[in-house]
Amino acid sequence: MQTITILPMIDIGPGTFNNLRQLTTMNLDMPRLTSDLNDRLRETFSGGRVMLTRGVQGLPDDERGQLLRAVREFDAFDAANDPHAEHDFGRVLVAGHGYFWKIDYFDSDLQYLSPDPADEAVTTRVMTIMREDEY
Repeated sequence: MQTITILPMIDIGPGTFNNLRQLTTMNLDMPRLTSDLNDRLRETFSGGRVMLTRGVQGLPDDERGQLLRAVREFDAFDAANDPHAEHDFGRVLVAGHGYFWKIDYFDSDLQYLSPDPADEAVTTRVMTIMREDEY
């Protein structure tokens, strides 16, 4: 025998539909907000921290400059390399060598992951640029 529980109706009050719609819109906007903040960090190296691995630090100055320029100019996002539309990862080729860059989201103290990557007030972005073999 199957038991069915009937829950009482809850009065959610006037304007709740609009509040739910706003929450839904916020959730839909989160990837866009996150990608905008990630683009700013990648394109300007501001709005977060940029870390270079030892392999990248050891490059000749001109090649490292070409790499940083390639990261700033990267815009080849698609469903394969950006499935969540956050613009948080990419691969570039410089002088025949492959490099990755990736953006991680930490809390303001860099102790834990950010509770909300779309909120600059609680997020420190860290972009790491590395050789492919360092990933």
